[in-house]
Amino acid sequence: MTNILPGFIVGLREGLEAFLIISLILEYLNKLGENKLKGSVKNGLYLGLIVSVLIGLLLWLLSNIISFTSGNLGKLWEVVASFVTVIFITYFIYWMINSGADLVTDLKKSVDSNLSKKGLFILSTVAVAREGAEISLFAFAAEDKVNYLTGNLSGVLVAGILAILIYKSLVRVNIGLIFKITLAYLILQAAYLFGYSLHEFLSYMKDVSILSGDNAIYTKLYNFSGTILDHKKGAIGIGLNVLLGWYSKPEIIQFIAQITYGFTLIAVFVKKSLRK
Repeated sequence: MTNILPGFIVGLREGLEAFLIISLILEYLNKLGENKLKGSVKNGLYLGLIVSVLIGLLLWLLSNIISFTSGNLGKLWEVVASFVTVIFITYFIYWMINSGADLVTDLKKSVDSNLSKKGLFILSTVAVAREGAEISLFAFAAEDKVNYLTGNLSGVLVAGILAILIYKSLVRVNIGLIFKITLAYLILQAAYLFGYSLHEFLSYMKDVSILSGDNAIYTKLYNFSGTILDHKKGAIGIGLNVLLGWYSKPEIIQFIAQITYGFTLIAVFVKKSLRK
């Protein structure tokens, strides 16, 4: 159940960004008096959603293949897939950090340069599918995929409703603040995924006898397993895991990698924010 909240926040964040991009495009077309092009934008939205689902299904199939692959080969599959996922997620996060502040301006420029049915259809499709791909990647890397996906779907549904209310001017919310908070949360979750991927890689190295179990690289920084700080069973540990990506028994190298990754992206995020 601990994966529902992270899944919900990812679904809410990415779903809200996708739907608001579509809303901004439609609103901009209103101002340009190009109502005849709105149909292409909506069709792009629908295709983007379909592409997102297909990406999710493809990753789900890959996940099942990995889980049914026995022995060390299956573990190697999982390790490689996790690191590849981290690379893509890092790219998406870096893109969000650098494009967030200029989203509206860049979007208007994109609409101006693609002011045709085909151009807007492709623009809308890519915008939605990009966010859907990120949701799918996080779900693919989750340990409890069913609960994570449940959270994803709930978050996307709430995002859709909220985007409609905002578009209809029925509610006013600080979108910038929501995006900043959720982006910081995504960075923490990505850092946890990076650290855990490294942990699984070290476990694989031990299983195939590349490294011995008593190698110094396996030294734990601390071990709170079986206590209230246990990240899987502890009353406090579960909450810390969900909110901050806490891991209760990391190797020293895993801890350093996770902290370094997280603080690096947070520093880039803060530096970018201070320039605004």
